[in-house]
Amino acid sequence: RLLRMEEFFPETFRLDLEDERNAFLELCKEGQIWICKPSCSNRGRGIFLLKNPAALNTLQDKLHSTEDQLLKKRVLHKGPQARIVQRYIHRPLLLEGKKFDVRSYLLIACTAPYLLFFAQGYIRLTCVNYDAASEDLTVHLTNQHVQKKNSLYSQLKEETVWPMEHFNSYLNEKFRKTSGLPRDWALTVFTERMQQIMLQSFLAAKPKLDRKLGYFDLIGCDFLIDENFKVWLLEMNANPALHTDCQVLRDIIPAVVHESL
Repeated sequence: RLLRMEEFFPETFRLDLEDERNAFLELCKEGQIWICKPSCSNRGRGIFLLKNPAALNTLQDKLHSTEDQLLKKRVLHKGPQARIVQRYIHRPLLLEGKKFDVRSYLLIACTAPYLLFFAQGYIRLTCVNYDAASEDLTVHLTNQHVQKKNSLYSQLKEETVWPMEHFNSYLNEKFRKTSGLPRDWALTVFTERMQQIMLQSFLAAKPKLDRKLGYFDLIGCDFLIDENFKVWLLEMNANPALHTDCQVLRDIIPAVVHESL
């Protein structure tokens, strides 16, 4: 079954497209939170939250300034910097009070013919407890590069990454009865949902992929689970981090790379 985007992807607008940019500016209201991300970047660089009119005005000024500079240089074929704004998911599922997301992998092993493989990844947690009102990005963004900026990271880094098996056991213990989850939800229902979303995303991009013998790509896919256990795709990374900063990553990353090759 083909999914509708709103079933798995938060409402998102491209700021480099005038129609989408104007639609977002009309929709954005005080009291909402949006997350703004640059395209073709990693490690959380350039990401910020839009939480109030002042932040929105700053973004608009930045977009207008970029357009003016390009016009002065007579680079008319270019638009504002490629960015997206994505509706922030307010009520994420929390693990011991902390926000988390899930990094799993899609391997496009070959494009002639197409061969796709899935690998379980790991859980990325913040160092500190979640607070939607916080201005601290380390409360909202879970990737390791951002968490390293938190003063507690050096003493908590081993706790910021969980293997999928530990996550599954935690859900069995904490949520199976209270939320009516089937046993091993993380390894069954959740895993199948990730695979379904990855496959549909691949099919959407398939016509744009170059087909050539020997072409392959390992893609890091980031998922968030809300408090109702709905699964959201946050983004897909064509250059996923392969650092091994803690023991869980040392157990997982080399195996993913080895199996990919």
